[in-house]
Amino acid sequence: MMRSDLWGEIFRLTAEHLILVLNAMVLAIAIGVPLGIYLSRKPVARPWMLGFSSIMQTIPSLALFGFLIPIPFIGGIGKRTVIVALVLYALLPILRNTLVGILGVEAAISDSAVAMGMTDGQLLRQVQIPLAAPTIMAGIRVATVTTIGTATIAAAIGGGGLGVFIFRGVASVDTGQILAGAVPAALIALAADWGLGWVERKLSPA
Repeated sequence: MMRSDLWGEIFRLTAEHLILVLNAMVLAIAIGVPLGIYLSRKPVARPWMLGFSSIMQTIPSLALFGFLIPIPFIGGIGKRTVIVALVLYALLPILRNTLVGILGVEAAISDSAVAMGMTDGQLLRQVQIPLAAPTIMAGIRVATVTTIGTATIAAAIGGGGLGVFIFRGVASVDTGQILAGAVPAALIALAADWGLGWVERKLSPA
């Protein structure tokens, strides 16, 4: 049974966890979507950017924190380093799905739009992005759920969030504290997956 004195801290750390995830996802989307659009126009840059994003995904969370901490203006102990790491982890699915979504638009549709006199910018805004939106949203959905889970490691370097409960519970062998961190994190991930999945379905063509 969860102790009653944990509830206040649960709400505080849940809010802290959500803010970490929200900040990281806003930055990841702001970087990943435009970069994916750029790569759809610049094939020569694709291997480099996708390769970099893939490498970031393969580095274990704690190791990435260790790499980032000594870097001036980015690293250090606290939330800033956590957000940078979460952005790097979230970048690949957003970047890749944006690129795949735009390149997946049928050539006949793009050719027809160009034949009607659309500029490249109009083609992108009015044709390619709307048709690629479900695929882009799928990438954002995967990145968000992954980020919610990865953010629990933030407590290891003073980033706060629900991982505080998990690390504290493991250290003290306190099941109540472990559940106080794990259960809300799982519920947030499930809610985000369902909500973004609903948006993704709404964006899909009938």
